[in-house]
Amino acid sequence: MFIYLRLLKESFTFAVNALRNNKLRTFLSLLGVTIGIFSIIAVLAAVDSLEKEIKGSLSSLDNSTVIIMRFSFGPTDVPQWKRQQFPDVSYDEYQHLKRSLPDLEAVSYVIGVPSESIKYRDVTSENVDVGAVTSEYYDIEAFELREGRFFNESESVSGSPVIVLGHEIANNLFGNSNPLGQEVRLYGRKMQVIGVLEKQGSSLFGNSRDGQAFVPVNLVRRIYGDNNKGVFPQIVLKPEDGVDNAEFVAMVEGQLRNYRAIKPGETNNFFINQLQGFADFIDNITGQMNIIGLIISGFSLLVGGFGIANIMFVSVKERTNLIGIQKSLGAKNRFILFQFLFEAVILSVIGGLIGLFLVWVVSIIASQFTGDFEFVLSLWNLMLGTIVAAVIGLISGIIPAISASKLDPVEAIRTGF
Repeated sequence: MFIYLRLLKESFTFAVNALRNNKLRTFLSLLGVTIGIFSIIAVLAAVDSLEKEIKGSLSSLDNSTVIIMRFSFGPTDVPQWKRQQFPDVSYDEYQHLKRSLPDLEAVSYVIGVPSESIKYRDVTSENVDVGAVTSEYYDIEAFELREGRFFNESESVSGSPVIVLGHEIANNLFGNSNPLGQEVRLYGRKMQVIGVLEKQGSSLFGNSRDGQAFVPVNLVRRIYGDNNKGVFPQIVLKPEDGVDNAEFVAMVEGQLRNYRAIKPGETNNFFINQLQGFADFIDNITGQMNIIGLIISGFSLLVGGFGIANIMFVSVKERTNLIGIQKSLGAKNRFILFQFLFEAVILSVIGGLIGLFLVWVVSIIASQFTGDFEFVLSLWNLMLGTIVAAVIGLISGIIPAISASKLDPVEAIRTGF
């Protein structure tokens, strides 16, 4: 055991001496490993960060959530001309599903409307993302209220002039003042503030809830009507825990087909979008990005491996006389083999650590310029980079190490002279 520790120490010393005595040669040789490890870990970190941000943006909704609308989240076999003829989901269909579906925890009717301005006295917040929803939306979304409450079913059905503000909108309009009970103007109407949402932070998909305001859907229906193609109605459903998602979707499809009198064999004129399917789609995309990035980065590592192999062949040639002396003094072949293998691994790991350090620096700088988007450099990626560097060193150094271990001691000493 002690002899291998001593061997490791000597190999490290040889590696450091190689760095000191042949700075340019060593730098060029390690540059490939450094760039390769940097490329691989940078790609993995970027994809992990993107995936975390996407899933964080979707985390407010449960993966079992189902959204019915005339648009599809992903690719579809239905031709565009036919999709354009699909009718919007209606408030009556929302009520029908609410009455008839079993195993339903909550269902909400939501209308996507254009951004609006909200005014309070002399202060105006522009481009506010207005969410027109029924009261059940509070049970579907993971809302956290900083103060006040969400509107109830009675206010939702009657279309009462009440509003719940996002954190940023409330701060813009009221500053440090208490917004509850105050009246703001939206759609040219006075609306009473009954709640303020907790701060969420930025979101990858458009505005976060900080820049939103929520109002009863029936109030918006009276303004826009039920046949306005400038808005996007949808029905959002959340099944009870433990319900089989496929069976639930089949029940939703059957109920809506019956309500719309769609005959057997006819194509649905609506889309049932599942967040679980969207999450799987995101996982598939990020997986493909990882594979493509790894393939491209692999070429850099291949060049780096050749660089390590080259420096090890040169190192064997330079130390041929020393190898002969070691073997004449009783050093076994495996001792020489491990000596050069350790040196190759140490050199490669040094290059890999430099690459990891550069990724860490770049991730810090990038995070400063991307606001709330955080680049994730996980411990697993750091370990992976170190392991890959060590493996590259091992593979690159095996042939030079074998050639060194098989040298004849007499010929090796004679070559040195």
